[in-house]
Amino acid sequence: MRFVALIAAERLLPAFVALFAIAGCSGDDGSMAASPAANTEAIPVGTGFDFYVLSLSWSPSWCKANDPQGKTDQCETGGRRRGLVVHGLWPQYERDYPENCPSQAPRRVPEALGRQYLDLIPSMGLIGHQWRKHGTCSGLGQADYFAVTRMARERLTIPPDLLSTGQSRNLSVSSIESAFVKKNPGMTQQMIAVTCEGRLLDEVRICFDKELNFRTCPGVDSRACRRSAVVLPSAQ
Repeated sequence: MRFVALIAAERLLPAFVALFAIAGCSGDDGSMAASPAANTEAIPVGTGFDFYVLSLSWSPSWCKANDPQGKTDQCETGGRRRGLVVHGLWPQYERDYPENCPSQAPRRVPEALGRQYLDLIPSMGLIGHQWRKHGTCSGLGQADYFAVTRMARERLTIPPDLLSTGQSRNLSVSSIESAFVKKNPGMTQQMIAVTCEGRLLDEVRICFDKELNFRTCPGVDSRACRRSAVVLPSAQ
């Protein structure tokens, strides 16, 4: 009887393992939920550059400067209140960066592909622009480039202070960097740069190696905001 019970337990074990795996998939705070397959999926490795910058744009600042009437999908008044959105994944050299590289891949991103990433990058126009200016310099095809962009975003947890868009507020640049470091094990303040447009928060830029590990990037940091504090305008 004990032998039969042991066999039954062995047969049930995979089901319990699957249940625990499913329970662990949802992100907390600003993390993006990733499937178990995504966690183990091989990362397409680009060529012809040294590292990546994942650039996250504070959407209310962009909308304030570029679409104050809220006519675009990104800035639509009364629509989804976007905070940090993916501006792009940018191949970098140690002291500079390539752009608009020759590529055998099409210049236009098919709508069927681009629409898979509208949860990250808020418009087809920006998706196409990012591919032409930056993706063509990654050594990857379109599908792999945008897949790596999603993987990079899923490696990152957004701090709670950067999730709220309901009220305009001031934050110190150092507190933004420290909040990211606290929420993302392995990150240091030498791996992140905050940029500004005047007094407004513009972007948060995170540096990754080609395998999507956090890495230092002094050249990126040298172009960071020199203000001690920035304003985070609220979403419309």
